[in-house]
Amino acid sequence: MARMTVVEAERSAPQEDKLYLRRICPGLGRVLLAAILTLGLTATPAAAVTRPLQDCTPEAGVVKLPGEEPWAQKRLDIKTAWRLSTGAGVRVAVIDSGLDIQHPQLRRFSDFVDFTGTGYIDCVGHGTAVTGIIAGRVYPGVTFHGVAPQATVIELKQSNQAEGHVANLAAAIDKAVQLEADVINISIKAADNPVLKAAVQNALARDIVIVAAAGNITDKNQDVPAYPGSYAGVLAVGSATPDGRRADSSNTATPVGVLGPGVGIIAPWPRSTYKLDLEGSSFGAAYVSGTAALVRARFPRLSQEQVRRRIIATADGSVGKGTGAGVVNPVQAVSAVLPFEPADRPVVAGPPPAPLSSDAIGKVPPEDVVARNISLSVAAGALILLAVAGAVALVLPLGRNRGWRPGRPT
Repeated sequence: MARMTVVEAERSAPQEDKLYLRRICPGLGRVLLAAILTLGLTATPAAAVTRPLQDCTPEAGVVKLPGEEPWAQKRLDIKTAWRLSTGAGVRVAVIDSGLDIQHPQLRRFSDFVDFTGTGYIDCVGHGTAVTGIIAGRVYPGVTFHGVAPQATVIELKQSNQAEGHVANLAAAIDKAVQLEADVINISIKAADNPVLKAAVQNALARDIVIVAAAGNITDKNQDVPAYPGSYAGVLAVGSATPDGRRADSSNTATPVGVLGPGVGIIAPWPRSTYKLDLEGSSFGAAYVSGTAALVRARFPRLSQEQVRRRIIATADGSVGKGTGAGVVNPVQAVSAVLPFEPADRPVVAGPPPAPLSSDAIGKVPPEDVVARNISLSVAAGALILLAVAGAVALVLPLGRNRGWRPGRPT
């Protein structure tokens, strides 16, 4: 089961000399480096801060995917939601373990901020999978795709291992605010921490939607509240099975808002491969973050709170403890008209009018054959009488003029 956790850091904040930023596109890294050196800033070039890695061996993935579409994509009917929104123009910050920037479905679309000094790699695989679910591009011949393939991703690498430090997590949230993210995905479970809470509150105050994993129940992780998912204003996401139930591994102590697909998940993986059987609320959160990107692109005037309420209100419905409002429904999230939204709520087509009832219009009475025949007979008789009268009116004057003598042959 793939998961990410953070522990208390020994320091209050990450060292500034281990932070660098790169936009993945040709030449821009060199431009940024030149600007930094020119301005005399404290940031250090990537080559100077990257530490040699003792072990960077993520689990092996596969190159070939099954021929049919992954169940999560079919269940959420994502392509139908694309008729209204693909996430274009929305910036999604992913705080995780890094990203395989060479993956065919994850190239040339991400800002990358590293808080670990280990470079543009993902030694865990978790960040690559989560990012792919949120915004993986459509690729010819590949059945997998992300929820919001036109969204812009800001990748914030807070750890190079399965566990990280809460100071890095809080700093990554602050950096996402600075980089003007619209949505922040945090597929990480941490303990309550004042620094983390302050970072979350600041992001919410800046109108950023925060989606966080509810956490997983394992031998090492008991069913206790996960943070930042348990903070007020954060949309906590549990893990759902293909039939819409809560997965047995999904935490019930965290106040779950909705569920997202989290069992048997297919997603991109390091070294340009894929994983076929991922499990955990991390991936459910990714599906919900993608949905949040669709909503923000479709309804840009909605606040982060309104986006969160819309996603909850349009979900499939609760199925018990730890399921919140049920499985997220991207199609409804981008199309429903909600009565509780303000006067300037989204302008979308209303639902079609209800069909008229069977008795709304009177039925045509059956034809009276007898009356029809009588009417036709009367009409025919009247026509005959009219013809006879016409003939008499013509003949009588002629007969009088001749004294009723027969006419001469011509």
